[in-house]
Amino acid sequence: MKQNDDSFLDPITEYILNESKRTSRTVVTRQTKIDRATGQLASIEGRKKNDPLYIRMIKYRDLYYKYRELLHRKYSPRVRTKAKQ
Repeated sequence: MKQNDDSFLDPITEYILNESKRTSRTVVTRQTKIDRATGQLASIEGRKKNDPLYIRMIKYRDLYYKYRELLHRKYSPRVRTKAKQ
C-alpha cells in the first residue's frame, strides 16, 4: 500500500530534501562587472536616443554582435562613469 504522507520518507530521501542546494560560484572581478554594466548601459542609451545603430542591431539579428560592439564603442566613454557607481 502506497502512502502519500510526507512523514513516510526513507533516511536518504529525507537527507536529499533537507540538504541545501549546491551552486557553483565564479569569481567576477570588478573590471568584468564594469564591462558588463557599460555594455548594458550603452544599449539602453542607444535605445533612448533612437540611434540608427541600435535599430540596425535589433533589425538584423545576424549582425547583432557587430552592431552591439559599434554601439558600445560609441557610448562606452559616456556610460563608464555610470557603470562604476
